Amino acid sequence: MSPANRSSILPRAAQAAIERACRLAPVVVLLGARQTGKTTLVRSMPSLADRPYLTLDDFDLRAQAEQEPEAVLERAPAMVLDEVQRAPALLLAIKRAVDASRKRTPGRFVLTGSANLLMMQNVADTLAGRAVYVTLWPFTRRERLGKAGTGPWSELLTAPFAKWREMLDADAGPREDWRAVARAGGLPVPAHELKTDDDRAVWFSGYVQTYLERDLQNLRAVQDLADFRRLMRAACLRIGGLLNQTEIGRDVGISQPQVHRFMNLLEVSYQAVRLPAYAANRTRRLIKAPKLYWSDTGLAMFLAGETEPRGAHLENLVLADLLAWRDVQARRPEVLYWRTATGLEVDFVIETPKRVVPIEVKSSTRVNPADAKGLEAFLDEYGGLASGGLLLHGGTETFPLTKRVLAAPWWRLC
Repeated sequence: MSPANRSSILPRAAQAAIERACRLAPVVVLLGARQTGKTTLVRSMPSLADRPYLTLDDFDLRAQAEQEPEAVLERAPAMVLDEVQRAPALLLAIKRAVDASRKRTPGRFVLTGSANLLMMQNVADTLAGRAVYVTLWPFTRRERLGKAGTGPWSELLTAPFAKWREMLDADAGPREDWRAVARAGGLPVPAHELKTDDDRAVWFSGYVQTYLERDLQNLRAVQDLADFRRLMRAACLRIGGLLNQTEIGRDVGISQPQVHRFMNLLEVSYQAVRLPAYAANRTRRLIKAPKLYWSDTGLAMFLAGETEPRGAHLENLVLADLLAWRDVQARRPEVLYWRTATGLEVDFVIETPKRVVPIEVKSSTRVNPADAKGLEAFLDEYGGLASGGLLLHGGTETFPLTKRVLAAPWWRLC
């Protein structure tokens, strides 16, 4: 790739995590949904420019990888291998090559994949102890604007609550209508290159067709694609809600075990996101079922047949930024939600060993103290860990909503 082409590529937050991993482990694995920009990223990195790039999308290479995987690895002392989930036997060969080398050269093998190797049943080895895994999520809003980053979540964790407003005001970015951002999503082509909803719909249609007919068949897990597509639609209509597999199965007309298997496939292929519950129980009975989100809001709206974004899509945008931030941290925090059996809820909780930050998301342009009810309940419960709460909204003003809750426009954090 020429320097001119490299300069036109939008920087990604994950690049720093890949470079760090290449200094530490002999194998670096970059995972994420198809079309999130994995190939573009690794091929644009100057540190990887001098090594061969081999893709398992190539039929001849895939056949060789299945029959003579060691021969593939003998092509060069270091290499980039794309779409490795298509030839699981290659992972065992990589393990043997690493173990056979007296000198474990850091960054020797850089792998990419469109399926989570840690969750795939047909992968015999996950390279434990030999590999560092990095996830590339769809574009964050800041990446799409040309900034290699995510929202200032780390600063939120380290700054005292009294400094939050000053910090967010200093980090002001351009205002955007969250509805337009939700429609475009974060997959590079529809988010960055296509300008109309109709053009994006055509692209999303092709994406889904490829996913159904190619990626799922490579995972050898779905016989009835019509059932699977109905399940995807039902899941996308439930974004932001608790995942009830029995209810989804009833609505779609398939069994609960089938729903369970399909949801696992969606998660393995980085389409669906199951958000765990914050389970530190002190005095309240808590809901522990996961909440359901999607990796890309534009694709989710297309699958659901929705043309107007809902408040849950703004939640999903915030979560997407949180996940992209979480997965490039050296000490990875947890991103969770909190809900009590009586209905008190906080959309997201960032958890570290020493501190938690509760975050509520409201799509309204105007918010009032009643909107902070869940945050206040959480702070009553966990005040020793959380110094304050954050309410993100669809408006333009940053202001104290209560003594312990700061209200801020969503675009100041994403």
